[in-house]
Amino acid sequence: MDEQVTKRSLDLLIALSRASKVTLEALYEAIDSYGVNSTEFAVLELLYHKGPQPIQRVGQKILMQSGSLTYVVKQLEKKGYVQRERCATDRRVFYVSNTEQGDDFIRRVFPEHEKRVVELMSALSADEQQQLTQLLKKLGHSIQTIH
Repeated sequence: MDEQVTKRSLDLLIALSRASKVTLEALYEAIDSYGVNSTEFAVLELLYHKGPQPIQRVGQKILMQSGSLTYVVKQLEKKGYVQRERCATDRRVFYVSNTEQGDDFIRRVFPEHEKRVVELMSALSADEQQQLTQLLKKLGHSIQTIH
């Protein structure tokens, strides 16, 4: 294997990992201040923007295993933010949706979250943001086809 190719690939992986880590840490710190953890926030945000979802689809969208997601949904139920309902046509399927309290919560905090994301991404120009988004999607799709 070409040493330059190997070094470039490893450098890219390290840069990608570090950028992801510091970005997520900055976002999670703000999310924690809202009284929910990042996974709970992701569930509430998804349901707010997409409406009621089968619990399995929620797990796919936020990249979480179903057992862990069930725990998160139960925690959100305890807080009064979500509710589960069995599907009328397929009794094996549960839908999860935000309660009015959950929608009120995400409507209140999401604008702050958006501002934080914009602030964090402002180190890149609009063109750089678009280019990086396209490159990361290309990388992700390429890796998915390998596996």
